[in-house]
Amino acid sequence: MLFDTHVHLNADQFDEDLEEVILRAKEAGVEYMVVVGFDEKTINRALDLIEKYEFIYAAVGWHPVDAIDMTDEHLQWLEELSSHPKVVALGEMGLDYHWDKSPKEIQKEVFRKQIRLAKKVQLPIIIHNREADKDIVNILKEEEASEIGGIMHCFGGSVEIAKECLAMNFHISLGGPVTFKNAKRPKQVAKEIPLNRLLIETDCPYLAPHPFRGKRNEPAYVKLVAEEIAELKEVEFEQLAKQTTANAKEIFGIS
Repeated sequence: MLFDTHVHLNADQFDEDLEEVILRAKEAGVEYMVVVGFDEKTINRALDLIEKYEFIYAAVGWHPVDAIDMTDEHLQWLEELSSHPKVVALGEMGLDYHWDKSPKEIQKEVFRKQIRLAKKVQLPIIIHNREADKDIVNILKEEEASEIGGIMHCFGGSVEIAKECLAMNFHISLGGPVTFKNAKRPKQVAKEIPLNRLLIETDCPYLAPHPFRGKRNEPAYVKLVAEEIAELKEVEFEQLAKQTTANAKEIFGIS
């Protein structure tokens, strides 16, 4: 039983064969997924998916790359959506210093607004972090995000940063990069972070694991992530699958 905690089945890349992709996921043992909406289009698509599929849940938020586009009306909309019984988190939100579409100060402001909203509606948050470790950690501390906690999505930072996040009530989620031969940091994190604080994800259609690196990712491949982490932690695959699923269900409030 596997739980892919971060999918983008709402992306254009799945327009042609979504049903087959979902079928392959079920065949691989994926019993739950959270589809993440991060702008107007992908949020609406996520809402359609959770109405259609019993085992798919949604997170809704505003991506830092598009922070410059977020209005007060969008924030109000996120608040309204947070009461939907199958919306289980806010996000993905955070900081992305790789792309320069949205100025850093605007990203920070939008990030803070979403954390405050999550505290208001009492939902966990999903964090997108690209090249912004220090600022992410500082903002989470300043906004007292530990009150709601959440997920460091597709974590690529150091063990030290991971431990700071654990101390703030966050779980560490690992995806395809943990399977890459040269990925020292994710492998080290997988070894050192307690199993009861780990999650698995694909971030599909992005970041496909080995041996599919460079191709379109899909939820079925989360099994490869789980197998790699089980090997690194020297535990049985079944134990890894069972514990990460239990972790995810607890965070998202899924009984």
